[in-house]
Amino acid sequence: MEPTQVYSVSDFQAVCNQIMETAFSGVVVEGEVASFKINQGKFVFFDLKDDQSSVGCFMMKFALRFPLEDGMKVRVRAVPKLTNWGKFSLTVQAVMPVGEGNLKKSFELLKKKLGAEGLFAPEKKRPLPENIVKIGVISSTQAAGYADFCKILNERWGGLELQVAHTQVQGLVAADQIIKALNYFNEHSEVQVIAVIRGGGSADDLAVFNDEALVRAIAASKIPVITGIGHEVDESLCDLAADVVASTPSNAAQMLSRDRKEVMMMVNGDINRINNLFNSEIDKHMAEVRDNIVRVGEDIVVKITTIEGEISAQRRILEQLNPEKILERGFALLRGDVAVGNTIEIMTHKQEIMAKVTELKERK
Repeated sequence: MEPTQVYSVSDFQAVCNQIMETAFSGVVVEGEVASFKINQGKFVFFDLKDDQSSVGCFMMKFALRFPLEDGMKVRVRAVPKLTNWGKFSLTVQAVMPVGEGNLKKSFELLKKKLGAEGLFAPEKKRPLPENIVKIGVISSTQAAGYADFCKILNERWGGLELQVAHTQVQGLVAADQIIKALNYFNEHSEVQVIAVIRGGGSADDLAVFNDEALVRAIAASKIPVITGIGHEVDESLCDLAADVVASTPSNAAQMLSRDRKEVMMMVNGDINRINNLFNSEIDKHMAEVRDNIVRVGEDIVVKITTIEGEISAQRRILEQLNPEKILERGFALLRGDVAVGNTIEIMTHKQEIMAKVTELKERK
């Protein structure tokens, strides 16, 4: 049967691309890099191949956020295209090395490049602010690392205000989500520090934290950044760019909060030192102050009573700050991004409730 529709070459090429865009709005393809080159400083060309096939790839240099070399195994997110010259190719939107050896090679190349630019210089590091009250957190709220982070914060001190940006923490889209969260905190919040946290995982899982654009965003943050990524043995370029590095999410929580027990020990130690000081002074000058011993004793009692009263008041304040006590009084702890359609976690004294936000109203 002879076709009834006759296309011009351009129309046929346009129809083919329309069909492919409909069928493959975005595909992820894995293979080995070959014939890698950059033209005019802005156009990237390479072939992606396996043992049996090869496909040409094109992308803009600004989208290349991991150093690539021939022979490296990578995973690309791309849209298939039929070019004006009748050649089938992939227009690459994002690319990431896969496999420990390839990731290490890319890591070392980018580390050398950014290190030469001074992004990791010690003199650029800022200490954590004192008396931290507001913390911006970038993490997946479903991850175990995030749960550990919150648990340690509540156990040590509590009462801190967390503003949480839920993002993916692995995969091809994670870096852009984390960068967007960093920009939001820098431009639209009053947090004192930003914590980027992610629990342990394989080298492929943690590869996003070696993304060049993400590393630069952390280095450029106006707000100090602490990272708690992976386990103690894991090192990422985001760690090298951050102001403070924690070995794990739990360690990040420890560095951002005071220990309630340590504070109480310090208070009790101050009481003991004051008592010892008074007793030492009395013994040393007993002969000289014999006539005034009664008055001095009364002063000591008054001062000790005052200090004990202050300590008791501080203890009562600490008890009131205990999150569990607050929950016992009928309050609830809400976690998550409160927006219509989102799922949030509500913690009461005896229950953990997952709820979906269906409506938001401004309080009058």
